[in-house]
Amino acid sequence: MDPTLAQRIAQHPDYLLLKSRRGRLGWWLTAAMLAVYYGFILLVAFDKPLLTSRLGDGVTTLGMPIGLAVIVFTVVITGLYVRRANGEFDRLADKLRAEVMQ
Repeated sequence: MDPTLAQRIAQHPDYLLLKSRRGRLGWWLTAAMLAVYYGFILLVAFDKPLLTSRLGDGVTTLGMPIGLAVIVFTVVITGLYVRRANGEFDRLADKLRAEVMQ
């Protein structure tokens, strides 16, 4: 890559905006995932009676739907990131590419 091209990209306002927004979203989603995951692990470690309490007369315990919710949460935040990346972030990258290559 041409060093002047890399420098133009690094100093472009759209690149700085893209980098900022993508980084901020990444950190928020990471924090949310860590909170949910470690919250579940802390429940396993410190409140087993809550997780082993049965739901109704069957064999399903409260820990099963909570564990499933952790997995579903992971899929949902992944989908949120992909949707934003394919929309806003791709538009900013395309605009940046068009302006820098002129």
